[in-house]
Amino acid sequence: MPVPQQPTRRPRRPATARLMLSLVAFAALSVGSAGVQAQSLAEIYQAARGYDAQYLAARAQAESARYQTEQAYALRRPKAELNGTYAHSDAESAGGTERSNRSTEVSVAARQPLFNRANSASIEQAERALEVARAELQTAEQDLIVRVADAYFQVLGARDALAAAQANKKAISEQLASAKRNFEVGTATITDTREAQARFDLATAQEIAADNDLRTKQIALDQLVGRGVDPRPLAGNVTLPPVEPANVDAWVSQTETAPAVRRARLGLEVAELETQKARAGHLPTLDLVGQVGRNRLQGDPQSMLPGASGLGTSKSATVGVELKLPLFAGFAVQNRVKETLLLEDKSRNDLEAARRGVAQATRQAFFGVQSQLARVKALEAAEASSKLALEATQLGYKVGVRVNLDVLNAQTQLFTTQRDLAQARYDVLVNSLKLRQAAGQLQPEDVAPVSRLLAP
Repeated sequence: MPVPQQPTRRPRRPATARLMLSLVAFAALSVGSAGVQAQSLAEIYQAARGYDAQYLAARAQAESARYQTEQAYALRRPKAELNGTYAHSDAESAGGTERSNRSTEVSVAARQPLFNRANSASIEQAERALEVARAELQTAEQDLIVRVADAYFQVLGARDALAAAQANKKAISEQLASAKRNFEVGTATITDTREAQARFDLATAQEIAADNDLRTKQIALDQLVGRGVDPRPLAGNVTLPPVEPANVDAWVSQTETAPAVRRARLGLEVAELETQKARAGHLPTLDLVGQVGRNRLQGDPQSMLPGASGLGTSKSATVGVELKLPLFAGFAVQNRVKETLLLEDKSRNDLEAARRGVAQATRQAFFGVQSQLARVKALEAAEASSKLALEATQLGYKVGVRVNLDVLNAQTQLFTTQRDLAQARYDVLVNSLKLRQAAGQLQPEDVAPVSRLLAP
């Protein structure tokens, strides 16, 4: 009687070999799309500066403020105007005599302000407005840096999430195939197969969700630049730099130069100048004035001076000083002063609120980065432990002391830990930039150190 043949079994890779293949797949899928040259954070930021509509609008607004200031400077500069008049008149006397006259007058008038306190205050307000525009442009630039960095690392995080989902799915598929083979030869129950199948279906759903999330975040990054970009991943075994300075009070002490505080301080100065303008309603104004004119009259000789022959020309030139002193304006000036004093109090409280808000945001950002750095270290330890736990679980499954579900759980835990570790590193880098933004110290040069942490 022929001996029944045993089902042919494919040679199984060792557990460590399957694990290494999954990790290689994870790293390979983290690399950007093919066909597009990978770019660093600094390169993408420079491209966004020339495309992002929000930043370009803020830059145009800041540039227009310079011309507004030049308009205010005109208040202390001389003014000149040319005036011309032409008149024609016909008249008939009671005796029936008709007379016709024509007159032409041309004059040039000039005025140079000598003393006008209200105009001086308006000029100083325009200069403060120019400083406010520069602070707002700095705010827009800092916001662009953070938006680009956030979108950049969100894409990398989404890639890592997709790579983890695909690597997890591949490992589960191998475990599902193993469970089916073991069931066929009678060394495992149908429960192992069904558990592996359920976990495989769940991994497929997670892969689809991760793929859609990556597409969405890639579109958001492309929108900032105006074209498709491929961000470079972090370098392997990257060491995240610590927060410098390491004292939160040192960060808070820098907030006086933050754009939000500067805007509030300039707002207080503008309010104080507005009070000076209101009080100037009681002060005199002094102008240097001058005029040069020429008048020509032509018409009936009877309308001319004796000895004239129907043509008369005269010239005039005047120069002097004009003084205006307000006497009474119906208490408008007094009430305007009271109004501006209350607005000063409002601006002073706005400044204090801005200082407190910036200091609080800086403290929160500082401790957030410190906490995230500690989380990165904890996840690095968890990753090493998860690898050892997976190898031990796979070995226990071989010798029969572990079930298939234990292996699946260990695999999922490892890939989840790797995904969380990558995201935690990205969060540290983005929030380090946000810390500088909160303190008002973020500059375009701060992008370069982050770019140096990326793969070449």
